[in-house]
Amino acid sequence: MGLNIKPLADRVLVEPKKAETKTASGIIIPDNAKEKPQEGTVVAIGNGTKDEPLTVKVGDTVLYGKYGGTELKLEGKDYLMMRESDILAII
Repeated sequence: MGLNIKPLADRVLVEPKKAETKTASGIIIPDNAKEKPQEGTVVAIGNGTKDEPLTVKVGDTVLYGKYGGTELKLEGKDYLMMRESDILAII
């Protein structure tokens, strides 16, 4: 990805999936009614802690809590920095 950021310890940098713009039936969803995505792709990981190594790796698609992580904007893109414990599942 070429990002100049390295998360520390058990932190993970996730690029959220884009929010849906249309429903299955084709209705366009306005910006203020869009659901915040809870799925994304891991783009950078830390080294883990000495007691617990990280289980996710770069490129994994993950599910995370609706309010998990800290929002960041790097090089014009939105990302979430979160602890691995905020990740609910790898899909």
